[in-house]
Amino acid sequence: MSEKTTITFKPKQVVKRMLSVLSARAQDVINGRFGLGADTKRMTLEAIGKKYKITRERVRQIESYSIINIRKSKEYAKEKPAFDEIKNIMVELGTMVSEESFLKHISKDKSTQNHIHFMLVVGEEFIKEKEDDEFKHRWHVDRELSKKIHESLRKLYSTLSDDEILLESDMVAKFLENLKDVSDKYKTEEIAKRWLTLSKLIDKNPLGEWGKSRSSNINAKGMRDYAYLVIRRHGSPIHFREVAKLITELFSKKAHVATTHNELIKDPRFVLVGRGLYALTEWGYMSGVVKDVIKEILEKNGPLPKDKIIEKVMKERYVKENTIMVNLQNPKYFKKTKEGKYAVA
Repeated sequence: MSEKTTITFKPKQVVKRMLSVLSARAQDVINGRFGLGADTKRMTLEAIGKKYKITRERVRQIESYSIINIRKSKEYAKEKPAFDEIKNIMVELGTMVSEESFLKHISKDKSTQNHIHFMLVVGEEFIKEKEDDEFKHRWHVDRELSKKIHESLRKLYSTLSDDEILLESDMVAKFLENLKDVSDKYKTEEIAKRWLTLSKLIDKNPLGEWGKSRSSNINAKGMRDYAYLVIRRHGSPIHFREVAKLITELFSKKAHVATTHNELIKDPRFVLVGRGLYALTEWGYMSGVVKDVIKEILEKNGPLPKDKIIEKVMKERYVKENTIMVNLQNPKYFKKTKEGKYAVA
């Protein structure tokens, strides 16, 4: 979210003036439903029904009639500048915003947030889209634009593979490519990031990388997932002690060295390439001990001279030449040909 916007009106005063057109009971119902009193917790229909010994449906009717009565009142008309101000902030932030981020953008104070929320509900220009499987609670002031944003987010999601991880700049660029027929004034990185957060199917991990929210690369659940992200970010083989240290630093999760090592051993995403050094299998490293690596190289290439074998093994493993030679001397696995090359026994 960009810097907090300073509003020039006092939300509590505005709401108080509008509520003054209601009966005492209707005011009390609205205060309870929207958390406008001393208690900022919003009351359920049941809780208010119990208080007044009326049904939930009756409470819902009182709430509904109260909003209609406020909209018809002179007090509501007088508050147009305050509603315009909220609308301008919404447009500035991209015209469609998630409810939570919009309220936080205006104020950190829960009571102020509740009063702004009530103004959104009462204000006739504000359109609420309820949370569903794809998107969070969101508000907008432009049906046409909101339709395009929803379509673009769906399209973007369909282009992502299940475990894809994208840098934020790449995700923003990809999203902007999918945004069709939208004014250029909205095609900023700031607004694109804000629109991305409307989706429940797309998310970012603690390292700021984006992908499908159900992927373990984005919503990392345990040590193995954290280890994968750490090694991937490092970009080259890394010692398990360093992996544990980075998990603690980057994810604020206490990673014990022994536990981290055990998790790396068990997971096929990782391959041990030297003493305590792990790489990602997806980088193309062969699995197995040095003997297995030599065997696989010889099966693939046929008999090879000693220096060629050393060169190829060193691309796969961080080991001393001597370790490779000791393995080659084992007649149980390897033999020397008449040409002085080595082959599988």
